[in-house]
Amino acid sequence: MKKFEKGSKQLTNAWAFYDWANSVYPLVISTAVFPIYYSSLTSSFANEAGDVSYLGMLWNPTTLYDYTLSFSFLIVACCSPVLSAIADYMGNKLKFLKFFCLLGALSVMCLFFFTGAETLWVALIFTILASIGFWGSLVFYNAYLPEVAFPEQQDKVSAQGFIYGYIGSVLLLIFSLIMVEKPEWFGITDPTLAPRITFLLVGVWWLGFAQFTYRRLPNNVFDRKPEKDFIWKGLKELKIVLKELVNYPQLKYFLVSFFCFSVGVQTIVLMAGIFGSKELGLPTSNLIFTIIIVQLVAVLGAYLFSRLSTKIGNIRTLKLTLMIWAGVCILAFSLDKSQANIDYYFYGLGIVLGFVLGATQSIGRSTYSKLLPDTQDHATYFSFYDVTEKLAIVLGMFVFGFLIHLTDSMQYSVLFLALFFAIAYFVLNRIKATKFVN
Repeated sequence: MKKFEKGSKQLTNAWAFYDWANSVYPLVISTAVFPIYYSSLTSSFANEAGDVSYLGMLWNPTTLYDYTLSFSFLIVACCSPVLSAIADYMGNKLKFLKFFCLLGALSVMCLFFFTGAETLWVALIFTILASIGFWGSLVFYNAYLPEVAFPEQQDKVSAQGFIYGYIGSVLLLIFSLIMVEKPEWFGITDPTLAPRITFLLVGVWWLGFAQFTYRRLPNNVFDRKPEKDFIWKGLKELKIVLKELVNYPQLKYFLVSFFCFSVGVQTIVLMAGIFGSKELGLPTSNLIFTIIIVQLVAVLGAYLFSRLSTKIGNIRTLKLTLMIWAGVCILAFSLDKSQANIDYYFYGLGIVLGFVLGATQSIGRSTYSKLLPDTQDHATYFSFYDVTEKLAIVLGMFVFGFLIHLTDSMQYSVLFLALFFAIAYFVLNRIKATKFVN
């Protein structure tokens, strides 16, 4: 296999292209089509109180979905540090990336078989496995950033990945929207079949386009030659990195801030569709149109904020996005389905949210990469980044679901998320300027 030089366009483009491949999962499955399909289908077999039966208990469908996702993130949070340490020790991040990609793509395709109350278990189990596949693969994908790009390139390359992801996922989502809204154009008569075909397409897209990345990414960059007891050696690697992490206060402060704003960002992304459907009573077409707007605006936001970070620095750029996120939460709290033109208010929020979504994610990833010490254990270090994000999602989804249980409304859940953005903002003030981060 041809070897590409670090920093070359061929290598950075191939790395960024995995975002094109996998971003259809968070958009179509986590945010758009599947949550709306799940909400609609569970409503059809829920009892008069709106609850569904699972494992001998009655559940609010939204709360059950929240807890299911939280459980998947908890699994990733527990497993990824150990797996990444083993991958670093063995030098085979690419094999782990391939495994989790395959797990995620096949699990997404299995959601095709969720058709009613008797297959609710299919939706929940394969939601867990698909989530593990997606987030598990990101641990190893993100860890490649400092190995494919130099520090001065990383803001641009990180943003490039998110831009590829937004564009690719929007293309598939538009096709999915056409198929869901006009199934007769495709000879489909079963109203549940069109969204289920979408789940198959997501899996094929993800797995298929990932092959381009696989062909160019290097494996075992540091030419490591592991011994037989690689599991024990991997655990020792994890222990070493954990001790090193304690000695880098910059990284610790960033991870605390990253945890707080990830609670808000990821929970909003995961629950936006259900919020619009359940809380504001918007039809599916309006929700998916809003999500498309978010993705398209996010392309512009990721590009502009990556340019801004070169002028005012990563930390100031992140702080600006956090202020905007907090404002989104407060505005969302003020919305009510009885308001005239509520759909236009929702579109407006989507535009603002999209503008900072790509910026927050891409600048967050590149900032962490720049703060890393000179090390060969990139996967292990990035596992702490990803574990922080997963634990944040676990907390965010739990709090969101718990407040729904207490108040029977999502508005207070959204308002509460503004607190996490405020904490993240103040913690960022503790990070001192470095050569590449200021």
